[in-house]
Amino acid sequence: MSGNARLVLSLCAAMALTACGQKQEAAPAAASATAEAIQTVKIGFSAPLTGPQSHYGKGYQNGVQMAIDDVNAENPTLGGKKVKFELLAEDDMADPKSATQVAQKFVDAKVAGMIGHFNSGTSIPASKIYNDAGLPQIAMATAPAYTAQGFKTTFRSMTSDTQQGSVIGKFVVEKLKAQKVAIIDDRTAYGQGLADEFEKAAKAAGATIAKHEFTSDKETDFTAILTSIKGVKPDIIFFGGADAQSGPMAKQKKRLGIAAPLVSGEMTRSDTFLKLAGSDADGTIASMAGVPIEQMPGGSAFLERYKAKFGEMEIYTPYGYDATRVLLAAMKKADSADPTKYLPELAKISHAGVTSAHIGYDEKGDLKDGGITVYKVENGKWVVMETIGAK
Repeated sequence: MSGNARLVLSLCAAMALTACGQKQEAAPAAASATAEAIQTVKIGFSAPLTGPQSHYGKGYQNGVQMAIDDVNAENPTLGGKKVKFELLAEDDMADPKSATQVAQKFVDAKVAGMIGHFNSGTSIPASKIYNDAGLPQIAMATAPAYTAQGFKTTFRSMTSDTQQGSVIGKFVVEKLKAQKVAIIDDRTAYGQGLADEFEKAAKAAGATIAKHEFTSDKETDFTAILTSIKGVKPDIIFFGGADAQSGPMAKQKKRLGIAAPLVSGEMTRSDTFLKLAGSDADGTIASMAGVPIEQMPGGSAFLERYKAKFGEMEIYTPYGYDATRVLLAAMKKADSADPTKYLPELAKISHAGVTSAHIGYDEKGDLKDGGITVYKVENGKWVVMETIGAK
């Protein structure tokens, strides 16, 4: 082979290698372009993720994450572009001051929507920050004050204390035949709000309020309060507060020989309460928004999927799931994650969810439909006594 021929062959080989290298580089560039075509839409979430109420918050968060995963699996688009929803979660520690700091952090991060907060005492102060930013918020808060502020951005995941308190107040008088009632509340926005609504309903049904005592959401020794209540011999004792307090309260009530059953709201209707109270839980009665999970429109299938992914389900999980699906459904209807565009769709939405076949909001942001189920602990398990007002 001549020198010229060898030169030509070398040049051809070099050109081939160069072309090959260009092709190899082209593949990552194409992949990068595909990745860039998918826009991330951030969804904010906040609840107590540490401390004595962390079991509520974690179960709530799992429901929200499950909804986001389900929607992402559908390859969603908004405005003709592929999107992926991403959850940004923050721990507010059930503390109002922390909640406002978290709220401002979410606004600065430009989240497209907000699920949470969990407690009424955190949701209410945070809601002002979200409203000022025009950011829609679907909270678990049940205190009437949450949606009474006149904000167009506030919506609920559950029935309010007005609805729940009125049902259980009437129930204890008409069904349990209670005439003399004692009340304890923890002075939180939730506990006080529920207790006040219960008191109104019980009085209206003909009961007498023999005692109304107050404690805090940090207290676990109720011996003095219960001793005072024992003296008036009530037919029932109503507690507005969480299971971290109602569990020890049930044990102390039994130790003091008080026969009157403990009655409470949905924050007591938990497996954590059963663990804290032990055998002294039997006879406790608690109300909760909605119907039992097995009776929810998509409840059984949801429960099976959830257990496969996360294990045992907390009581607030399906409500977090539905709130998130509703928020994202409003974005889909508006074909935009811009709050100014999808907020009107959220306000008028009608969505078939796990907890209800007709999720929708009134002019204040309260749920239009929903029932209350009353449960009782029997042999260490929560069993249904009655479901009232479900649609």
